[in-house]
Amino acid sequence: MFGKGLHMPEYTTHYHNLSEKIQKRITEDRMNHVENPYAFKDEDVIRRVMGHDRANLWRPAFVRDTEKIMNLPFYNRYSDKTQVFSLFKNDDISRRALHVQFVSRIARNIGRLLNLNTDLIEAIALGHDIGHTPFGHAGERTLSDIYHAHTGRFFNHNVHSARLLDDICGLNLSLQTLDGIICHNGEMEMKEYRPRPYSDFDTFDKMKERCYLDKKEIKKLVPATLEGCVVRICDIIAYLGKDRQDAEKLGLFDETPIYSQKKIGTTNAEIINNMVVNIVENSYGKDGLFMDEEYFEEFSNAKTENSRLIYGNDKTEKEFRSVIEPMFGRMYEKLLEDARTMKEDTVFYQHHVRYIKEITKYSKTLKKPYEENTPEDMAADFIAGMTDDYFIDCYEHLFPGDGRKVRYSGYFE
Repeated sequence: MFGKGLHMPEYTTHYHNLSEKIQKRITEDRMNHVENPYAFKDEDVIRRVMGHDRANLWRPAFVRDTEKIMNLPFYNRYSDKTQVFSLFKNDDISRRALHVQFVSRIARNIGRLLNLNTDLIEAIALGHDIGHTPFGHAGERTLSDIYHAHTGRFFNHNVHSARLLDDICGLNLSLQTLDGIICHNGEMEMKEYRPRPYSDFDTFDKMKERCYLDKKEIKKLVPATLEGCVVRICDIIAYLGKDRQDAEKLGLFDETPIYSQKKIGTTNAEIINNMVVNIVENSYGKDGLFMDEEYFEEFSNAKTENSRLIYGNDKTEKEFRSVIEPMFGRMYEKLLEDARTMKEDTVFYQHHVRYIKEITKYSKTLKKPYEENTPEDMAADFIAGMTDDYFIDCYEHLFPGDGRKVRYSGYFE
């Protein structure tokens, strides 16, 4: 459907299997009900308000977190936020909603094989990008530049996901879920993923604040649980091959590139299968996640190739830079003005402040009323919460006759 009819080179697929030794060990451990000592236990959950949201048989600790995230109205907005490719009318390319489902599925598969807490994995995975801006990483980069110019602070989608769920909506999510979300950092690949445990919200809050103040802090984040480490690596696994698949659907290349990966494969299905197999093969029964050296090198090189061929492709950036990027700046200034006056007849108040007040009116764990946030933060919050289409419609509503015309690549071009 909607394909561009690319010339596809002849290619023999390669799918690896777990060794008989590891398969036998996993099967025997399951039969003997052997627990993984490195898995996070439900009974060790930590919340800001421990007397609230107590687990029970039908709603265990991290199932509660997952349900809170999925029932938050902001979760709906995943479906119209760009994953990589903005301004393309094509029903078959990934939106952020599909990406988080892929991350959750792949991560739960690894977690099941390693006998980890798959409920915690699901909560982290489904919430990890909920604070992402419209228009993908281009939108995130632009909003951060604007926000930093006004405040000296940096905007990062992983930090904002935690802010949205914890500070703005007051969901009383577990420390373990929030930590996995803020530490998912899917732009950084590592050969080894070892959790760095801690057990208090004071440490979490200080870590989050450092990310606002120092751009380099993002690269220092390490999940506190092995489950968080699984989501972190699966965030990359989920998009490497899928972004290639989407790029081909959109006709980004005249001919499909010859990618260099031999071990992990080059297609979406190969990369997912082979990375899962190698991680489980090297990590079963251990206190971290590991992969073979050659797998890590190809995994890292695959990201580099995607950056060169896809993410930096002029077809994906030109329209954003020339039209949408200036819209971000003007939009922020208008919303900042409205945040300072807090007039109730503005779009800012009606579509954002009142919306959040409605979401949080029954919260028993909210830290402070939303209006007590700084105008600069609230303006950034509003933009970050927009979908792509809402952003464009809101801009046209706020600035009628502006003359900027956003052009989509249509179905029949």
